[in-house]
Formats: sequence, structure tokens, C-alpha cells
Amino acid sequence: MNRKLEQFKKMILGKRVAVLGVGISNRPLIRYIHALGARVTAFDMLTEDDPVLSRTRADFAAEGIELDWSVGPDYLDRLKGFDLVFRTPKMRPDVPELIAERERGAIITSEMEVFMALCPARIFAITGSDGKTTTTTLISLILKEAGYTVHLGGNIGTPLLDRIDQVLPTDMVVLELSSFQLSSMRQSPDVAVVTNVTPNHLDVHKDYQEYIDAKKNIYLYQSFMGRLVLNSENYVTRSMIPESRGETVLFARKNPGLAAGVVVVDGTICIRSEGIDRPVVATKDIVIPGKHNIENYLAATAATWGYVQPEHVAAVATRFGGVEHRLELVRELSGVRYYNSSIDTSPTRTKAALQALLDRKERVVLITGGKDKKCDYSGLGEAIAKVSGKIILCGDNSDLILRSLMLEAPMAKVDPKSLVIQPVDSYEEAVVLARSLAEPGEIVVLSPAGTSFDKFRHFEERGNLFKNLVNGLD
Repeated sequence: MNRKLEQFKKMILGKRVAVLGVGISNRPLIRYIHALGARVTAFDMLTEDDPVLSRTRADFAAEGIELDWSVGPDYLDRLKGFDLVFRTPKMRPDVPELIAERERGAIITSEMEVFMALCPARIFAITGSDGKTTTTTLISLILKEAGYTVHLGGNIGTPLLDRIDQVLPTDMVVLELSSFQLSSMRQSPDVAVVTNVTPNHLDVHKDYQEYIDAKKNIYLYQSFMGRLVLNSENYVTRSMIPESRGETVLFARKNPGLAAGVVVVDGTICIRSEGIDRPVVATKDIVIPGKHNIENYLAATAATWGYVQPEHVAAVATRFGGVEHRLELVRELSGVRYYNSSIDTSPTRTKAALQALLDRKERVVLITGGKDKKCDYSGLGEAIAKVSGKIILCGDNSDLILRSLMLEAPMAKVDPKSLVIQPVDSYEEAVVLARSLAEPGEIVVLSPAGTSFDKFRHFEERGNLFKNLVNGLD
């Protein structure tokens, strides 16, 4: 019996509970706590006449779930007198209404915080500016290959709190955690992975240090029994080593001289311990392309070391073709291959994708642009110019990308005047234009270098539209 879970069920019965945001992640939460007998009020900034909100309310009503609602621009005005408040991950914990409600005695939490507190199984959690989705996926697949029952959640997979009754102590839980989810976290997982840290989400965080501090919560509350996996070649993650409270496992792609950890030696990922290198998998056998994906395998190997055998990692490496929306092959038409990399929501992610294509000597027609997160665009223009002479701009940060391209194309020994650069207003226009520009043997790649929130609800919606448009080409 999960005693913590049973205590939670008794505690929440009859309590006034506010759920802030009724997006995809919070809907299962609402169903779950309503079934436990909580008196739920759903808060959302969408207006009464919004079709998305109308469908959501109708869905709950059809299921017999009666909720109180507070919606519209001033939806937080009614946040008073609650016992428990679940905030949506992207809501800052220092919103004045949340602070006031906490001072009135409410517990402010989130679906993920409660799940981690109640979970009976071992938890692997992954964060980082880049690579966390792929690394999370790899860890879950490697554990499954070893025979474990794995529950995948957080930013990837599905919300897990409503499924916690199905989680056994012998299972493994793998979570992708964003800085937003971690910002108020006061509990750390058994195994914490930080892939790397570079400036990101500065449109939400006050500054870079606040972003870094949020990431640190993934390990600051570990016990001496915990494991912290860090990238030894990233300045910020390397600076986290002294703060580790338990075992620290480092990984390095470019430094074979690392004293202990997971390294690349003569083209093979190896586990180095007590002066002995134990081979895991040759990098040439990894199906997904790109040096950054070698780093993802290094991190996944470091996280699962001791829980699985090297052959389990190798088996995944030779089969796994990549996550959806990350350099995902959509189709080939008239000798041109189309790739969807909508998950590239920052300049650093786009640079990594383009580097992988450069390593494969691909010639690229690039569709790029999204919503800016106050990121650093240095290096992006050079990376684009090295692989693409045909660039289609579609997004709010198009001017920032264009400025970087004009400044840095000469660094790639490319005359900016030789580039074909075309701004468009829609993805429909972008796909049609890309087809007309692409020649047989070239590839068309969507890699936005920004979030989707200028035109879409999330990067999956953006990527799915791109795929539908590409698949609709005659």
C-alpha cells in the first residue's frame, strides 16, 4: 500500500481546490481530484466565448464532472479562500494573487510536485536547455529494454498523477522537467540529469541566474543516496559539481581524459571506473545523426549505469530513429526529402540540428522563425550559411535571424548577397515556396529557432501542421 497516496486521498476529500489553467496537462488532474471528492474550481484566462474553452467545458459536463469556473482576463480575481492551488507550470510562482493566497493559508503546488511527493517508484528526471527530450526518451527506452515497467511523463508523455495508483515500487518513472516545473520544486528525483545549460526562456525568467537556479532544484533536494549526472563540458553544469549531495557521474564527448564517468574513446562510448573503460556502443552504430545525440547517449548511459547492462544501451542505439518533431523525416517527393524539427525552439537547438545536417553534407532549404525567448542568436547565422543558401523566414523572430545571418554569413565564407532569403506570413506559403526552391538531392527542413507561441499553442501543433502540408503536396 502507498501510505502517502492514501493520506493524500483523505486530505483532499471535501477540500476547496483551485486548478489554474485547463490545458492538456491539467485536465487529467481535474478529473482525478474531482473523483477523489475535491471541490474544484477551474481557472483560465480564455474568455467565455472562446471555442476551445467551450469544448473543454462541454467535455467535462458530458463526463458528469461539475466544476466552478473563473475565466477571462481577470480570472485570478476569484483566487481566494482555497485550501490547495495547482498552478500551471508556466505561471510564475511569484504572481501576486498566488502570494496573497499562500499568505491566507493555501498550499500552492503543481501536478508534478504532488506526483513526485507521492510516487512509490524510483524517479529519473532530466532537465537542460537542449537535449532533454531525446535524453528522456533514451532513458525510458533503455530501462524498458532491460525489462522494467516504465512510466514516462512531465514535459513528455502524459500527466502522471491520475495514474499514480498504477505505479508500483518496482517500476521506474522517467520525467522531463522544464525550468517552469522546477522553479518551485522542493523535492528532487533519485537520479537527476542536467544535459547542459545555456540562456533560454528569458522572456519568462527575470534573468539568466533565475533560470539557472530553477534548473538546480532538480538536484538540490537529493539525499546522499541520489545520483546527479552532469555534462562536464558545459560551464554551468560543471559549476554544479560542488553542490552535489550524492553520487556525481560526469559525461564528456570531447574529453577522453575524464578521470571517471562516461566518455568517448576511439569512437566508442565507454563507462570509465577505477581506471577501466567498459565499452557500451560504437558511436557509428547510433542511428540518430548528430554529435549532440552522442551527448544524449552519454547522459542516458550515465543515468542508467548500474540499472542496466551495456547491451541494453547498444540495442536501443541501433534501433531508435529519433523523437517526433526532431529532424523527423516526413516524406520524399521528387527527389527532395522533407524534415520536421519543430522541437527546435531556440537558436541553440537549431544550430545543433544544422550541425548534424552539415556533418551529413546535406544541402538545405531552411524554413525558420518563431517566437523569441530573449535568447542569444550569435552563431546562428553562420550555422545557417554553412548548410543553406535558401532561407524562408516565418515567425516573430525573423528579423533577429536575418540580422544574425547578414552579420555572420561571411564567417562561413558566404556572401550574404548570394543567399535567397524570402519572408512569408504562413506555413502554407512556406511549404509551397520551399517546394519551388528545392532541387532534387536537397532537403527541406523546418527548424524554427523559436517557440511556437506566435502562431500555435505548442510546438507539436506547429510540427503537425507542417507535416500535413508536406503530405498534402502533389
